Amino acid sequence: MTGCIFCDRVSLQILAENELAFAIRDKCPVRPLHTLVLPKRHEPNGLDLTNAELAAVFALSRTVRAQILEEDPNVGGFNFGLNKGVVAGQKIDHAHFHVIPRRAGEAPPPAAQP
Repeated sequence: MTGCIFCDRVSLQILAENELAFAIRDKCPVRPLHTLVLPKRHEPNGLDLTNAELAAVFALSRTVRAQILEEDPNVGGFNFGLNKGVVAGQKIDHAHFHVIPRRAGEAPPPAAQP
């Protein structure tokens, strides 16, 4: 889609990809190695992806997880999520899933705080 920063993949540094999805580092990471996994097709709502696209996103997320664990052995867990809609925190109108590595001693994510 014209004007979508994620659809213009030529300017992106793609870390990994498969037939229907690709992964890039988040430009505003909440934690080091924070990665985005996106469908190649422009779709604003991640819940409207096809079953094949969802499978591709999840398969690539596993690849990304393995790459992160290899790069940083201090990672002990992950947050995996999707924001849909401005009120939910979505800033770019192209579905993208966050893979956020977590390490011991970090503050918990806001939703997990008591």
